[in-house]
Amino acid sequence: MQVVVSPPFVFLTFVKSLLRSDFHVAAQNCWVRKGGAFTGEISAEMLVNLSIPWVIIGHSERRALLNESNEFVGDKVAYALSQGLKVIACIGETLEERESGSTMAVVAAQTKAIAGKVTNWDNVVLAYEPVWAIGTGKVATPAQAQEVHCELRKWLHENVGGDIAASTRIIYGGSVNGANCKELAAQPDVDGFLVGGASLKPEFVDIIKAAMVKKN
Repeated sequence: MQVVVSPPFVFLTFVKSLLRSDFHVAAQNCWVRKGGAFTGEISAEMLVNLSIPWVIIGHSERRALLNESNEFVGDKVAYALSQGLKVIACIGETLEERESGSTMAVVAAQTKAIAGKVTNWDNVVLAYEPVWAIGTGKVATPAQAQEVHCELRKWLHENVGGDIAASTRIIYGGSVNGANCKELAAQPDVDGFLVGGASLKPEFVDIIKAAMVKKN
């Protein structure tokens, strides 16, 4: 069981200094290659220098608002891993993509771009975050979440390997809260959560506890 907190860059070291030693800190992003004249960007090397062990890459907002392509996200994942960081790699479909029936095609393409650049999956966590359920109050039903997580695991099994499929954690993100976390956590292929607004509320403790319950 791991708890990772991901504040904005300017608060990383402050939050790290306040947390218990068994809670870890993640950056919300990092640059795609070795540091240089990329004003305003935070390199993977900087995070390593600050002893920040985790980074989130490919969040839906960066994909949508900053036009980060699947290939760019894959390159970022690979470089972060090469510098010794652990990566939470985000994938997920928009409402239009879900309604058109292309959910699995979209998330498979996003995962393929990451898998093509990863040789060691030990430090990779996949986060399935349906874009239509982020900050909207809408939540994928437990059955919808399980369906995608299961299909993602099948994709990994067929395209990367059975051992990787079995060991890689696939976590769910999308309006997770204290009220829905237990039912979501009970799904066999949901290995944890990427929590947004609820992480700033007391119910975050309930979400952590729900994720700690060992599945049968």
